[in-house]
Amino acid sequence: MAVESTPNPLISTQKSLDSGLQVALHPLVLLTISDYITRHTLRQQKGPIVGALLGEQNGREITIEHAFDCRMLEQDGEVVLHQVAFEERLQQMKDVHKAPALDLVGWYTIMPVSGPQPILLPVHRQILQLNESAILLGFHPTAVLDGAVGGKLPLTIYESNYEAEGTTADAGEDKEMKDGEPQLSLRFKELPYTVETGEAEMISVDFVARGGGNATAVDGTVKKEASSEDPKGKGKGKTRAAKDSEKEPEGVKSDDHILSREDEEMIASLTAKANAIKMLRTRVNLIATYLRNLPPSYVSSALPECVQVESDDQKYTPVNHSVLRSIQALLTRLSLLIPADSVTFEHQLLSEQNDVNLVSLLSNITTSIKEVRTIGKKAQVVEGAKISRGKGGMSLAAGDWNPASILNAGDLMS
Repeated sequence: MAVESTPNPLISTQKSLDSGLQVALHPLVLLTISDYITRHTLRQQKGPIVGALLGEQNGREITIEHAFDCRMLEQDGEVVLHQVAFEERLQQMKDVHKAPALDLVGWYTIMPVSGPQPILLPVHRQILQLNESAILLGFHPTAVLDGAVGGKLPLTIYESNYEAEGTTADAGEDKEMKDGEPQLSLRFKELPYTVETGEAEMISVDFVARGGGNATAVDGTVKKEASSEDPKGKGKGKTRAAKDSEKEPEGVKSDDHILSREDEEMIASLTAKANAIKMLRTRVNLIATYLRNLPPSYVSSALPECVQVESDDQKYTPVNHSVLRSIQALLTRLSLLIPADSVTFEHQLLSEQNDVNLVSLLSNITTSIKEVRTIGKKAQVVEGAKISRGKGGMSLAAGDWNPASILNAGDLMS
């Protein structure tokens, strides 16, 4: 990836300015932004992707808890917010989120990694009219395409302030004084942020993420076209079946590829466990590599401490005693996971498995008994109907039929 030689003119270069803003980002906002970007792309909508951020601001602490998309319009060659629609939607969101009361804290859009572009300034000035300390969340689609695993989120949060034109980081140097005030321009500065979430929010986000990650796109138009072309023509059943199999497209042969909800949950669970195992394996390999590259005096206790090879110090990893203590503590905790008496543990595990299998067997037996009783009741009704109609050579007037002779539902089990 090539590094841009020209810095972004909208990024502040003054290192002395530190507002001290602390931003807490909730994952529900990320899901809302990604959903809006997906819908905007699939529907091939025109115009920029812009949305508002709702949250709380307590002094220098800002929380971003909710977001919604905004309607845009072109005015005097600039793309700006639809003021009436934006204010109406903002008031609706405030009415919904009253406890705790949320307000406008900023807005979001997509942008390159280099930072904001001049086309975004009109929208930002509109937001500043409603909140003087509004922040800007920039989502970077190019970072998502790179697919960096374990990296930071593909977004950057900026604060804005007005700086004098020509002001650089070397503001302490002596300069020639000129008449008139310098022109102020809008500049952005990156803010650090943390991701926070509550228990209820984490449950809902996990549920949505599972469903979205295992969603299956089904194209039902091809199947409808294939069924509409099927004529009601004459001919034998085998001939029609053969023709239908020839005309049927390859992708519409069956719906077996469509996963049920249980299958999707199973796949999501197995995927999460597989990712956890991969991460554990990576961490274990990292620890093993670190230990292998340590000096021999730290790895093996057989060597005396006074034996040190000064010429080979460059081949070894620098010793970090805090890391070694953490590894030793981890190895000490492994004994808690391994049972002291493996025979007793296996016996108890087998006993629990037998209990589970026994409960499952009793459930199957109960279900079978219920089905047999249902069949017995139906058989009794059928036999009674036959006898009442005089079938089978039996006569009601002769008195040969005894209702007690018919087997009941309980008699079938004896």
